[in-house]
Amino acid sequence: MATIIKRKSKYSVVYYVVDENGVKRQKWESFDTNAAARKRKAEIEHQQDTNTFIAPSALTLSDLLDQYVTIYGVNTWAPSTYEGHKSLIDNYIRPLIGDRKLDDINPRMMDHFYKQLKTVKAKARPYGVAKDGFITPRTIREIHKLLRNAFNQAIKWELMARNPVQNATLPKCEEHKREIWDAETLFQAIDLCDDDLLKLAIHLSFACSLRLGELLGLTWDCIDISPKSIESGKAYVYIDKELQRVSREALSQTEEHGVKLKFPSILACRHTVLVLKEPKTKTSVRKVFLPRAVAEMLVERKKDIEELKELLGDEYTDYNLVFASTSGTPTEGSTINRLFNCIHRTSSSICTEF
Repeated sequence: MATIIKRKSKYSVVYYVVDENGVKRQKWESFDTNAAARKRKAEIEHQQDTNTFIAPSALTLSDLLDQYVTIYGVNTWAPSTYEGHKSLIDNYIRPLIGDRKLDDINPRMMDHFYKQLKTVKAKARPYGVAKDGFITPRTIREIHKLLRNAFNQAIKWELMARNPVQNATLPKCEEHKREIWDAETLFQAIDLCDDDLLKLAIHLSFACSLRLGELLGLTWDCIDISPKSIESGKAYVYIDKELQRVSREALSQTEEHGVKLKFPSILACRHTVLVLKEPKTKTSVRKVFLPRAVAEMLVERKKDIEELKELLGDEYTDYNLVFASTSGTPTEGSTINRLFNCIHRTSSSICTEF
């Protein structure tokens, strides 16, 4: 139960709480008026009776987010997700409301925060270039999703009684229809392409609906292009990983969660490293059957790699990659996009990014 004690011009609501060490301690909350103190006393007693009472905390939102990242995030996030969430926290949440105490955070304040975000300049994502203009509604929704989960964890840890963003008002997010090549544009790109590696990438991408990271993460052990399979129409690729560049910090913090292979770093990239990692979702793991023409292109690609391996011997580092450099090392997305942009300079009707 709680009592009200008057001290000079202030009214204090006094009650007992049990701290994290199991020690019973006295807690004081001060108010300017007796009416405010009585209201708070009634609220405390009602919550105590219904076992929903959580004592006020001195923690700030930044404190909560630190715990959220180190306790929850590192155990559940992939390195790339860790980087993205840390970027949202450090660029947009901490600077604006990081110093707010958890007890002062309420739905009205969070609605104001989301409105305020519309006037904040967008910053560069990891390995990206900052776009001109303000944060997009899509980014605000990503921030909301992150905060909603963080506040749910705070409730679970008994740091908060309710989630202040549960019914938040968010800006409308317009869906932009992704442009898809028609058959004419695809054949035009293939006709203009004089690079065998890029031509294979285009065919695989469209025949198997592969994202760039999935394409560059393909390994020969996940491909069946045996003569028997090709003849029977059962040649396939099995997609169970993707190539991605991530920071060393993210890898360390997440204990390489979801990483299948970490490639040796080069001197020019001291802070980042290339990895083969599991797809973000289980539904991304799939088996896709190959058209005969694409399967035969893969047969030719494998022959070329075997000839390179025989020619270079120990100088060829074999990671079993389909899209490997002449020395066997991974091919990054920037390389494919650079080759792809050569086609774009030839024909302005083709998009500028693979």
